Amino acid sequence: MYIIVVGGGKVGYYLTKELLAAGHEVVLLEKDPRRARQIADEVGSIVLNRDGCEGKHLADAGANRASIVAAVTGDDEDNLVVCQMAKHHFDVPRTIARVNNPQNEVLFRHLGVDEIISPTRMILASVEQDIPVHELLHLAQLGGGDLELIEAQIADDSPAAGRRPRDINLPEGCTLFVLLRDEQFQPIRPETVFEPGDKVIAISRTECEAQLHRELIGTDGTDGGQSRVGAGEAVS
Repeated sequence: MYIIVVGGGKVGYYLTKELLAAGHEVVLLEKDPRRARQIADEVGSIVLNRDGCEGKHLADAGANRASIVAAVTGDDEDNLVVCQMAKHHFDVPRTIARVNNPQNEVLFRHLGVDEIISPTRMILASVEQDIPVHELLHLAQLGGGDLELIEAQIADDSPAAGRRPRDINLPEGCTLFVLLRDEQFQPIRPETVFEPGDKVIAISRTECEAQLHRELIGTDGTDGGQSRVGAGEAVS
């Protein structure tokens, strides 16, 4: 597979090395001359001292035959420009962008970037694993950022404990999706009774989260109890 990597920082450097080790054909574009020479001294002539944001340099790198263009610079704007150029001018089948600011993810998706890698979101997701059970965990954005996949853990004192889905007053735009109980996923059915220790996965619009928090956890999340880590603020 022929892959173009744009950005010769640590991410681009190690990504290029791993792709080469896996047997792929790779070209790395790095606009800083000194950095390009450093990498070329180790991996050879596959490194081009070019600015991947410019179409002529992507053309020189053979973007018209690339299967993947991965833009992994430290600048979100540059990464977006590279992916737009690759997709719309060279018909590259798959574009991958590193997104450093998670608030830019919706824009990247809207503009057709095929895959978004957010180091910030990945780290925050790991941090969320240690957040107490009275928090909502934001797992992923869906639908171009309009919806979120959210996890709520039912505690002993949760309003939802001992109740069925029909007993929970959820606003339009929020759906209880699946239940994790005893490390096993199961569908949420009308006869399901929520138990302490259950993890409920919901799909919700952002504006519905306060009520979801009240119904499943017990507060509205506006007094510091709810964590908004991760959503709308996923390889490094």
